[in-house]
Amino acid sequence: MSRVGSSAITIPADVTLSHEGGVLVVKGKKGELSAPLHSDVSLSVEENVATLAPARDTRQAKALWGTMRANLNNMVVGVSEGFSRKLEINGVGYRAAMQGNKLVLTLGYSHPVEMDVPAGLSVNVENNTNIFITGADKQVLGQFAAEVRAKRPPEPFKGKGVKYADEYIVRKEGKKK
Repeated sequence: MSRVGSSAITIPADVTLSHEGGVLVVKGKKGELSAPLHSDVSLSVEENVATLAPARDTRQAKALWGTMRANLNNMVVGVSEGFSRKLEINGVGYRAAMQGNKLVLTLGYSHPVEMDVPAGLSVNVENNTNIFITGADKQVLGQFAAEVRAKRPPEPFKGKGVKYADEYIVRKEGKKK
């Protein structure tokens, strides 16, 4: 029995959930998200409460039950409240700026790194070193944040690079004389 899958999802008043033809569509004030509903999982919606159950008694259906419930919950939370991620840039001369729909990073390379912001996300840069990414789709937001961090991951000696705001960098001691 899945502990994640068995819990019900409360749908806020400003969110509409519909499922037709094996596709879930969730609409809210922050946008609209859609995802396929796997055939091994069945969905029932009654009075602003959505519950999922495995359609078959197989190992795969039980595994997908909790996954589909978590994905649906992330969609409901995303269109009602949204998700956000904060990144920090540390290092002399390292900075970020927005130019239209592009995030331009200066990270010590011989060229500035330009990244297109995916549709549905908004990026805000404060003080040239703090990057705030917000959006309704948790997967797209996390993927973009990971791609930005991967351009210059934080190094363990001085902590220079791009890191998540809540990330702790394990520091190493330098060479001894």
